[in-house]
Parts: sequence; C-alpha cells; structure tokens
Amino acid sequence: MAGKLTLVPTPIGNLDDITLRALKVLADCNTILCEDTRHSGKLLQHHDISNKLQPFHQHNEHKITDSLIQKMESGEHLALITDAGTPGISDPGFSLVRASIEANIQVECLPGATALVPAIVGSGFACEKFVYLGFPPQKKGRQTFWLSLAEEQRTMVMYESPHRILKALKEASEVFGPDRRACVVRELTKMFETYHRGTLSELQLEGEANKYKGEIVLVIEGAEIKSRKTKK
Repeated sequence: MAGKLTLVPTPIGNLDDITLRALKVLADCNTILCEDTRHSGKLLQHHDISNKLQPFHQHNEHKITDSLIQKMESGEHLALITDAGTPGISDPGFSLVRASIEANIQVECLPGATALVPAIVGSGFACEKFVYLGFPPQKKGRQTFWLSLAEEQRTMVMYESPHRILKALKEASEVFGPDRRACVVRELTKMFETYHRGTLSELQLEGEANKYKGEIVLVIEGAEIKSRKTKK
C-alpha cells in the first residue's frame, strides 16, 4: 500500500502557532523532512514530539527525491516542513510535490502559518485581490521586475531581505511614485513584530533613520483604477 506526503506549515516565529492536526502528523509520520534538523528539533522539543528528522533543502532535494518516492511507494508516510511557514512558498518542496503527483502518491497540504496573509490583512490595504511576488530578483532582472508592476491594480506583497529593503523602497518609489502607500512588516508573531505604514518616501526615510531589521514582508497598495470617460 502506497504511503503519502504531507506538507506541514510550521510557525514563522511563535512556536505555539501550529495546529493540533499538524502536531499529530509530525508525531505519527515515519519521517519528517526538514531544512535544518537543529532548527526543527527545537520545534519538536517544544511540543514534546520525538520523531526521525531527515535533511531536505535546496542543496540536496534533487539528489534524494527519487529515494523519497521509493520510500512512499513502499508505504511510508513522509511529512515535509521548512524552517518557517508553508513548504513550497519561497522554500523547498515544489520538486518533491511534483514528483509525488507523477508517481500517483497522495499529497496533502495542511493549512497553517504563513507570513504573507497576516501582513496583507494588517497592512490595511484591500486584500480581496492581491498578488504574491516572492523575493524580488537580487541583481539581474530587478529593474524589469519593478517596471512590470507599474500598472498593477492589486495589492502587491513580497518578501525582502533587511539588507535590501531600503533599495526596494527606493526602486518602488521610482516606479510607483513616492506617494504610493506601502507597509513594511517586521518579525511577524515575534517579540518585536511591527507594522510600519506610510508612503514609500516616508518609509524610506524611516528606514534610513532606524534600520529595518529581521524578517520582512513588504506590502504595496495597487494602482488606482483610472475612470474612463464616456464618449458622447
């Protein structure tokens, strides 16, 4: 009987932000695949779970995917977690999910912690429609990335490094205009969680005065819908 793959979201900061169903899966599965065994070990210890951890990250995922498929075909239940959030969202997981589906192995993804949803809702911008953009390109293609969003009307949400957030605010200001509203969200669910709201130029000045630190989500309001004049 074939096993299955369960994607388990893990806390993005506060270790108690995990569902009861997720804890049961982590306790009952055969093996937990994780990015960093030391990091994930702290989560399991916090919840009194003792189970086998196996490294699964961007440097080895393509090498071990076939062996993991064989394990599930033989009946093992594997759980996939990342250091924080939902596997596959700016984290390893996509290749294993695709390979599992191609092998007709059951794949399930549990609901749970993710940084982008609380960032959008807490920003105060419209969230019935939004576009998630992952991380902007670090170097090549960065200007094209921003220019492609010039007319985007949906709320935009992306992750950015604290080392590049000021650069991102400056680039966004040049494309969208300095008065476009935005929100820099820091350290969600952690002790120093903060929402910095204002225009792109205001946020840039604030960041220059007091450096933005920690895990960052950048939310930018979409362009206003231009009213069309009816012809008489």
